Amino acid sequence: MNSLIFLVALLALIYAIGRHNLPFNKAALVTAIFLVFFTLVDGFSFFWGLVAGLVFLVPAILLGFTEIRLQYLSRPLRKRIKAVLPPMSDTERDAIEAGTVWWEAELFRGSPDWRQLQNYPKPQLNDDEQVFLDGPVEELCKMIDDWDITHNRMDLPETMWTFLKKNLFFGMIIPKRYGGLEFTALGHSAVVTKIGARSISAAVTVMVPNSLGPAELLLHYGTKAQKDHYLPRLADGREIPCFALTGPDAGSDAGSIPDTGIICKDKFEGKEVLGLRLNWEKRYITLGPVATVLGLAFKAYDPDGLLGEESELGITCALIPTDTKGVTIGNRHFPMNSAFMNGPNSGKDVFIPMEYVIGGEANIGKGWRMLVESLSAGRGISLPAVGAAAGKACARTTGAYARIRHQFNTSIGKFEGVEEALARIGGMAYMMDAGRLLTLAALDSGEKPSVVTAILKYYNTEHMRQVINDAMDIHGGKGICMGPSNYLGRSYQSVPVGITVEGANILTRSMIIFGQGAIRCHPYLVKEMESAMMIDQSAGEKAFDRALCGHMTYFVTNLCRAFIYGLSGSHFAPSPVSGRMANYYQRLGQMSAVFAVTSDLALMILGGAFKRKEMLSGRFADALGYMFYASAVLKKFEDDGRPRTDLPLVEWAAKYCLYEIQVALDEVLRNFPIKWLGVLVRTVVFPLGMSLRQPNNSVSHRVAALLIKPGEARDRLTEGLYISDDADDITGCLEDALKKCILAEPIERRLRAGALRKPDLQDYQQWLETLCAEDHLSEEEADILKAAQLATRKVIMVDDFTPAEMGAKPMKKPRAKRKTIKK
Repeated sequence: MNSLIFLVALLALIYAIGRHNLPFNKAALVTAIFLVFFTLVDGFSFFWGLVAGLVFLVPAILLGFTEIRLQYLSRPLRKRIKAVLPPMSDTERDAIEAGTVWWEAELFRGSPDWRQLQNYPKPQLNDDEQVFLDGPVEELCKMIDDWDITHNRMDLPETMWTFLKKNLFFGMIIPKRYGGLEFTALGHSAVVTKIGARSISAAVTVMVPNSLGPAELLLHYGTKAQKDHYLPRLADGREIPCFALTGPDAGSDAGSIPDTGIICKDKFEGKEVLGLRLNWEKRYITLGPVATVLGLAFKAYDPDGLLGEESELGITCALIPTDTKGVTIGNRHFPMNSAFMNGPNSGKDVFIPMEYVIGGEANIGKGWRMLVESLSAGRGISLPAVGAAAGKACARTTGAYARIRHQFNTSIGKFEGVEEALARIGGMAYMMDAGRLLTLAALDSGEKPSVVTAILKYYNTEHMRQVINDAMDIHGGKGICMGPSNYLGRSYQSVPVGITVEGANILTRSMIIFGQGAIRCHPYLVKEMESAMMIDQSAGEKAFDRALCGHMTYFVTNLCRAFIYGLSGSHFAPSPVSGRMANYYQRLGQMSAVFAVTSDLALMILGGAFKRKEMLSGRFADALGYMFYASAVLKKFEDDGRPRTDLPLVEWAAKYCLYEIQVALDEVLRNFPIKWLGVLVRTVVFPLGMSLRQPNNSVSHRVAALLIKPGEARDRLTEGLYISDDADDITGCLEDALKKCILAEPIERRLRAGALRKPDLQDYQQWLETLCAEDHLSEEEADILKAAQLATRKVIMVDDFTPAEMGAKPMKKPRAKRKTIKK
């Protein structure tokens, strides 16, 4: 009995420490009272009482008395950290410090505050943005013929360029006082989402002037003269911008760009002025072939000391008219059959005055900081919007196609194999949109959450790849035959573009998300690093000791929390809601605590060597990323008013995210730096084993059923798309056929039940006439069936081309060889 009481009391103590974030001194006091009381009531034998007392007293004395802690723990540990801490380059420091810390820190630290999540405002379009979406964007989507753009012209039609400029599509982020639209991040994203579902080429053309580039950099860092001159011209399209960062010798490692700018004096407009002589070679520059103004990143040098004693000044950004002497705009690249303008450019001995440097002379050497700070916000808008657009478009078109397309007298959308793929499309589309909306709420509240935007960019583009692959599998031959009626092919081809740009995905996952997140989100890591490197030893030791005390309390609290949540099947974890959604919050709280424990241990063991453990970092990135998406899914469900019809989507997405978090943490523990410690930690944080599972067949069936029929949940999932029921539109014919096929289904079922099947040798129209003549059908019913048959035929047909249309020479028919008969 005593053992049982002790066990229950011990669990209660662990719960109190983990659940209520007790500081060390209070946790030690409570533990001491517990041990004394249990000893006094004879709960221990002398031996076990001695063991328990020693187990408690050693850490209590070591951590509880300042001088002892300083002498035997803090000072030696600080000395070791100072010795092994790798030097941090300026570019690394700028990248790590860029942006702000937001909701991801709550997930990282093991005890997310759900009230904080619920209190984030739901992003809402303002009146101007809604009018723009319903007007110019809707009109643009009607104009788009993506096959004509990508196959015939390899460019947007001139009328479309004019329309974009006239309606200020290139000025969405530019304030109204400069002639722009001054849209919120949500408005910007909504425009890209709507266009992106119609044409990647058109979407990229609109994205780039509003993304990382001259306008963004000018807004935050430009001089008044630069803003007054360029922003109105960028807004109305008189100037077409591009930004040149990547070159043949510097891709992901942008900090190593070899392009140079030498501080010197030369003639400009008839006067000798101070400026820079530039030499560069760039490639992959979107809008470069048509740009009139070129944003350029280069390294500035001052060998003659014209600005001061320092010769290597660092990365600098300048804005250069493309007609400047020495600038060469090269030919075009051809990125995966997309028609957006992209190509190389270079410069040879190009002299620019100081006024061309963004922000003027004062900003020389500050270019990298400018770029990473802009990227920390910008990468959370455009590319994630394209990913969300793909999810929405695939959900709507593939669901309709699966209902319309019949095999074995059944809609293929009702085959379980197809349902599984449809469920992934629907669930991931919901996830991508939820992540997009939560991130936009942060951006529009003034945050620049660099870790969150990296997560969103990586996972939205990766999930885009998955949903398009599933959509192609379901469409089969319809998806792989290119032509004017193929609404999937170009999106499928362009997937690697999003994977590659604004931070290659492999790099983003394996180095940036957790690498940056660990330093920015951990409550004590930066303090320990800074105090370890302090020159004043006494002040450094005291600062390090304070940080270490906090760190140890943080670790023990999370360890207790992870254990008690795991032992209770997460039922002891908090939830802001009741009912069936509560368990998802509780499970996510459990995973957050496990993440905090495992990541903390890995960082403590590996220290500075962690930056080279990219596979381990990638698995932590997966866990953190899917925690963010799970919380975004739950937040979206609440923001939408908890619609019951959305439950299949919410449950699929939540289950999928939780399972992926568990898989990532399992892989972390299987590959832990110290194998036996990984086994021990697994036993503590997962005392009941790995209990989470992928979405089951029932949930997947309900998601698939939701996609193949019109309804409010399907409309809500695909909100923001251009939707037409015009039978002559590339996707409008699907909407038209879906309505007609649903209307025809009851009639078809009645005919099948009566064994009234169309004879193989009889024309469909003749068969309908025969059924009408035999009173099996009314004229109205025959018209419904005929309309459905014609609409279905239009949808399932694919394009074909003559050899001349494909640019090939006609095939010569081989001559038949005559047989010679021997006599």
